[in-house]
Amino acid sequence: MSYIPTPEQALELVKRYNSEPFHIQHAETVGKVMGEIAKSRDPENVDYWRAVGILHDIDFEQWPEQHCVKADELLHELDIDESVIHAVCSHGWGICSDVEPTREMEKILFACDEFTGLIWAAAKMRPTGYEGMDSKSVMKKFKDKKFAAGCSRDIITKGAEMLGMEVKDLAQLTLDAMTA
Repeated sequence: MSYIPTPEQALELVKRYNSEPFHIQHAETVGKVMGEIAKSRDPENVDYWRAVGILHDIDFEQWPEQHCVKADELLHELDIDESVIHAVCSHGWGICSDVEPTREMEKILFACDEFTGLIWAAAKMRPTGYEGMDSKSVMKKFKDKKFAAGCSRDIITKGAEMLGMEVKDLAQLTLDAMTA
């Protein structure tokens, strides 16, 4: 019988398939962001949102060329609930997956995943880290295409559009969740 993992179980699964500290930290960061956002948008399901955020890149380290495709296989083998699998695979929509984000939680994962990387990189460049960082400084980095070039501005913009938000508002939402 399929199950929805707790955030702790999700992290153990991620660690089973990932050993690089960066990938584990990214999983924890996205899980934290999803959990923080869920507190105001879906308070009964904070752990569910966190677990999905943690699991979203479960396959990326070992199978980057099969990202989201391999996640689908792995999560089915692990007997993870179909709603979690859909959410995990939908974060790669139009990039490495044809699974479209339909629920608000899935759209937030799609949009915030990339933004966490850009905000993390911006914080690394600041002597005070996240302290005192605001969405205005994040947007300056967002507009600089050379900064954190691996973070797709197109995906972030598409995610904001899916959520009916301005990119600057999505920046604030993600930054607030990362610094909570």
